[in-house]
Amino acid sequence: MDIAKIVGNNIKDARKLKGLTQSQVAQIFRMTQQQYSRFENGVFELNYEQIVKICEILDITPNEIFNFDV
Repeated sequence: MDIAKIVGNNIKDARKLKGLTQSQVAQIFRMTQQQYSRFENGVFELNYEQIVKICEILDITPNEIFNFDV
């Protein structure tokens, strides 16, 4: 499993724990649900600004996003 997919899964888990849908998060990012789902599926990688914003939205830290065994 590559890093983008691990990060995507961590974001998906945090979003679900927060009780948000992909559409709700996508709306905050001003993108479609389909575009946002590509982050969670590891197709697209988040940039620094998006990492900060997703942490604010989901009330998590970057460490939680990148928490994986190397």
